[in-house]
Amino acid sequence: MFSLSLTVQPQVTVPLSHLINVLHSLKSSVGSSSTVTCKSRKHTEHVSDSEQHCTESMWNLRELGLSELGTQQLDELVKCVIPRLSPHETPLPYGGQTPWRTSHLSTHSFFHNKHGFTPMLTPVFSRQRPSPLQSVCSDLQYWPVLVQSRGFKTLRTKTRRLQSAFDRPVDSEGFTPSFMKGFLTRDKGIEVESLDTLLKNKNIPDGHQDAFKRGFAEGFLKAQALTQRTQDSLRRTRLILLVLLLVGLYGISKTPFISGLDSAVDPVQMKNVTFEHVKGVEEAKNELQEVVEFLKNPQKFTVLGGKLPKGVLLVGPPGTGKTLLARAVAGEADVPFYYASGSEFDEMFVGVGASRIRNLFREAKANAPCVIFIDELDSVGGKRIESPMHPYSRQTINQLLAEMDGFKPNEGVIIIGATNFPEALDNALVRPGRFDMQVTVPKPDVKGRTEILNWYLKKIKVDPAIEANIIARGTVGFSGADLENLVNQAALKAAVDGKDMVTLKELEFAKDKILMGPERRSAEIDKKNKLITAYHESGHAIVAYYTKDAMPINKATIMPRGPSLGHVSMLPENDRWSETRSQLLAQMDVSMGGRVAEEIIFGHEYITTGASSDFDSATKIAKMMVTRFGMCEKLGVMTYTDMTAQSPETQAAVEHEIRVLLKESYERAKALLKSHAKEHKNLADALLMYETLDAKEIQLVLEGKTLETR
Repeated sequence: MFSLSLTVQPQVTVPLSHLINVLHSLKSSVGSSSTVTCKSRKHTEHVSDSEQHCTESMWNLRELGLSELGTQQLDELVKCVIPRLSPHETPLPYGGQTPWRTSHLSTHSFFHNKHGFTPMLTPVFSRQRPSPLQSVCSDLQYWPVLVQSRGFKTLRTKTRRLQSAFDRPVDSEGFTPSFMKGFLTRDKGIEVESLDTLLKNKNIPDGHQDAFKRGFAEGFLKAQALTQRTQDSLRRTRLILLVLLLVGLYGISKTPFISGLDSAVDPVQMKNVTFEHVKGVEEAKNELQEVVEFLKNPQKFTVLGGKLPKGVLLVGPPGTGKTLLARAVAGEADVPFYYASGSEFDEMFVGVGASRIRNLFREAKANAPCVIFIDELDSVGGKRIESPMHPYSRQTINQLLAEMDGFKPNEGVIIIGATNFPEALDNALVRPGRFDMQVTVPKPDVKGRTEILNWYLKKIKVDPAIEANIIARGTVGFSGADLENLVNQAALKAAVDGKDMVTLKELEFAKDKILMGPERRSAEIDKKNKLITAYHESGHAIVAYYTKDAMPINKATIMPRGPSLGHVSMLPENDRWSETRSQLLAQMDVSMGGRVAEEIIFGHEYITTGASSDFDSATKIAKMMVTRFGMCEKLGVMTYTDMTAQSPETQAAVEHEIRVLLKESYERAKALLKSHAKEHKNLADALLMYETLDAKEIQLVLEGKTLETR
């Protein structure tokens, strides 16, 4: 709103609308400078009109706070507000000089304010009717006044105006202008009731006022105590959150993402590990002996123009001693040994793996000559692929390739990598110049297993009469770690039984536990199933005992272990590097012995499902003989690795030959058991009585001799 400030009374702001209304009421009295009051009118017929007019004017003056001013003062006020021209002055055109101050900002239209003239067409939003102030000025013979017709009203102003209208009190003693109501009542806060006032308003009897005050005081104290506890809890929570935040920031500052590189890598001295501690891998030890010579006396080879090898790759199944060999190399050469796992270089942050590789090789070069051993190399050195899920996965292996054989020399640092999955390694990693030597670490043979068993048996209290080669013969396929576990399990069994030393019985128990699982003595098996199991296992033993090329029997038992209700174990005299056709057929016949025994003793209608695993092994052998080993006369020496790529006729021929081999094996086992029915029955009865028979006891039973009472 456009407003006019009038300094008649202190701190009073008069809106323009109020001033216009007053000027309308006073224009007849001040227009010609004649100071005539309303009471001096001469015509009595206009008395009522003039009195009403005077009353309205005085009410407006009172509302504006100008009721105390006289007529002369009002005349001066009008002169100050709206200067008039002298009677002899004539109106000048708009371009002439006037006593008015021309407004260059507010005209009757935006177009006139911008361009200085009014267009022929009247704008839609322009004012069509003169404003009240313009009418007053024209009646008073003043020049037209350009009044701004544009304005805005805020929500706050409207709220004050409405509040002033609704909350206007009726005051008989004095009258407050309406435009002052909002200013007077705006800052008044809510009046707070006292306790006595509250008691009066609630109409509480006098007898209950003390109880009310006491309850009010108790409620106030409880609320204050609750507020205090809430503040204390909030203070503790803030303290805990602050501590957690500081700990989190400290942890983040220690991550490679923040600090860049890890802290210095400390080497390990392996003086207490030598090649004497490594057993069963003589060929691998001989290969690594050359690396030790390189580290001990490099001038011996460089004088001839040779170079130190960059890396040695140890390949072999798990538990064969690859890590132990790497430690032995560092111990024999007496050089610093840096150990790292391949998974340590794999992090969620980009570039951390590459930075760790750089840090590791920087420390190693500073302490050359030395050995860096990276276990599970396939985790960091796998084949590089383009994957949108891991766009930065190749940075680590690229850094490793550059460190091993890059632009910068890497003299005196030998990298030993170990993996049991060499097919997954990148081709650039296993080429000469990076991993120059590839050493295979296989599972130990009989001689190696015997050496490993003797090494670990020296560390426990054991019966001097134990022959380690017997245990070694029954542990075909065991690695060095498996043999260590076997000796440890035997020692635990002896301790549980309260024995002073480990005997062959505990070693056999540990071997069976590792191969077939623990005994299930709590399993309740009825007599019928136990009888079927005894004849089933004795059928395997009879066929194995009387078949020429079968492996010697080690033990037969009907004690449940793992998923099986019984088993017959056989031990080869020596490790078999290859097998003949006769040996494969003998293994098939032994597998068929269990089902054949059930059919002969109990009939075809009472055979059981216990021979499923036996059929699996027999079918596997027959299939390998036909498709891989070339041991079928009709199909010849051709191999069939992928049967799905063969024609239907070829697939049918292969299946026919497999069925023929299985059927012939079944018939041979049946004929053998029928010819040794007496021995079959005696062995089954012995198993029912003793549950477990070793090789010597089985031989005595089959020869018709009696067993000693246990």
